[in-house]
Amino acid sequence: MDWGMKNRIARIIKPDTGHTVMLAVDHGYFMGPTSGLEQLDKTVNPLLPYADTLMLTRGALRNYIPPDTDIPIVLRVSGGTSIIGNELLHEGIVASMLDAVRLNVAGVAFSIMVGASFERDTLLGLTRVIDEAENYGIPVLAVTAVGKDMVKDARYLSLASRMAAELGTHIVKTYFCKGFEKVVETCPVPIVIAGGKKMPEKEALTMAYDALQMGAIGVDMGRNIFQSTSPISMIKAVRSIVHEDATPDEAYEIFIRGNKKSR
Repeated sequence: MDWGMKNRIARIIKPDTGHTVMLAVDHGYFMGPTSGLEQLDKTVNPLLPYADTLMLTRGALRNYIPPDTDIPIVLRVSGGTSIIGNELLHEGIVASMLDAVRLNVAGVAFSIMVGASFERDTLLGLTRVIDEAENYGIPVLAVTAVGKDMVKDARYLSLASRMAAELGTHIVKTYFCKGFEKVVETCPVPIVIAGGKKMPEKEALTMAYDALQMGAIGVDMGRNIFQSTSPISMIKAVRSIVHEDATPDEAYEIFIRGNKKSR
């Protein structure tokens, strides 16, 4: 692994803690104007001081994020289907590595669908992205996406995560599940958990805490932050778990205090 690759990974995963708070706001590439991101800049820019990394599309980056913003970018480079399509997440490459270099990204993200009828397409797309990213010293985050007919259990998620790592990805984003320690133990690269759909704040904080205790190195959370009643308070609470070893109760108290002040 060359210096550039190591440097970019160190920008994503903070060396002082070995953890990361990734803020995922890439939903628009298949969901359009997602609730909470209708005017992405108004929601996201106030959260940037508390995020370690921002994950989004090139269009969102160019149109909503000021170029003088000092935050590492993980660029979404897969897409091709919408939320109303028949083959959700049958994704291909939608951004070139040269464009990723122009945008000065710290990493790129690509979704795979292990177990889908089109899994081969997404896996070969991932390997092509990895090959091209290696030429520029850019790490790849593989997103182990799950279709509506797939179960988010340890058996499936460990399969998808291990396959992504074996194909050469540098970081894996997957879901938290019962028996999550098995997913971590059988994957040789760092794992961050997806926040998934909006849930009560205490539940989201507990999920983040449990995942860290079982070996995840951080979260890539979106809706559970920007759809919260107090997004800034929520990301501060998440950060306290990821970087300060706060318990769910301690983190939730941070959220409650901030939520009261924001009213």
